[in-house]
Amino acid sequence: MNYNFDEIIDRKGTDALKLEALLPRWGREDLIPMWIADMDFRTPPFIVNAVKKRIQCEVFGYTDKPLAWYQSIINWQKRRHHLNITKEMICFVPGVVPAIVMAMEAFTNVGDNVLIQPPVYYPFEAAIRNTSRKVVTNPLLIENGQYRINFEDFEEKVKICKLFILCNPHNPGGRVWTREELQKLADICSKYQVLMISDEIHADLTLPSHQHTSLASLSKEVAMNCVTFSSASKTFNMAGLASAYAIIPNPEVRQKFLDKTVGYMLTDGNIFAFQTTVAAYEEGEEWLSQLLQYIQGNINFLLQYVDKYLPKVKYLIPQASYLVFLDFRELGLSQEELVSFCTNKAHLALVDGSVFGKEGTGFMRINLASPRSVIEKALNQLKEAFSNN
Repeated sequence: MNYNFDEIIDRKGTDALKLEALLPRWGREDLIPMWIADMDFRTPPFIVNAVKKRIQCEVFGYTDKPLAWYQSIINWQKRRHHLNITKEMICFVPGVVPAIVMAMEAFTNVGDNVLIQPPVYYPFEAAIRNTSRKVVTNPLLIENGQYRINFEDFEEKVKICKLFILCNPHNPGGRVWTREELQKLADICSKYQVLMISDEIHADLTLPSHQHTSLASLSKEVAMNCVTFSSASKTFNMAGLASAYAIIPNPEVRQKFLDKTVGYMLTDGNIFAFQTTVAAYEEGEEWLSQLLQYIQGNINFLLQYVDKYLPKVKYLIPQASYLVFLDFRELGLSQEELVSFCTNKAHLALVDGSVFGKEGTGFMRINLASPRSVIEKALNQLKEAFSNN
């Protein structure tokens, strides 16, 4: 089957956050929404069919986790990421962000230091602060158009921390960390007995010329000091179904996590949480292959357009995901002026780069998971805004 990613899906009237948040957050509705990380593509038919099949029962009662859910995760992780896991290692969570909050409470105490690598997915910092822990940062460096890790600074910072949260692949930069980089991080964390959390929700969106390495796949020793969070939701455009999972090989670490998640009644899931994941992982590889080719085409289109028409705008070329971090620093605008420029002159709803940390100042994140015609329209609006500025 050939899937049509050029199709325009009208999401008006569906309570889509991407649209509903425009007026309260940006103060206007005449914007192309390219901010929150979901897709404007139709959710795959095998996911929709799984939902329809469940609806046909017409009883929406309490739901158990089927064995097929566990097995689909086990098979997918082994097939796609060379990660060997067992049923006992898998814990349901309603989302990666709630899981990170639970990890704060399970593995640290109030006042403990937690290390992150900004600019990075902003709920990391929010989870730390909201649970009264302290944020410690190991800022990423830009080298040859990509983020790299300052390992000397990392070792200095991590020795005073209880927990390290890794974004693997990186959001917003789209960086796919190498085995060598991951092993170096793991060795340092092992040296100082710091537990690692690896957010791998973008792993399956690794672009064709790159290879994702799951942190826990490095060795048994690394896996025992690692908690992995993942989900089919980002990859198969079903974030609204609130379904994710943790992979925790170490039984003592796993029990600490379960004590929190069970205590907060967050382990049951909803009636659509399980069979949709099974459908994604058992039927989704061809759809995913075509999706990644289309996204790579969108990325290539944006890079060529920017190079030709917007030479003052730079970018980090993503190695994973449909998100691109655009660098507007050559314009010499304050962050407030930059946001206003993108919103009020280009009529685009983008993510303010500074929310990922002060290291994101001068940047804006754009979501390219839309039909190519939408991407072209957005870039034309940006070009026109530059012409009129």
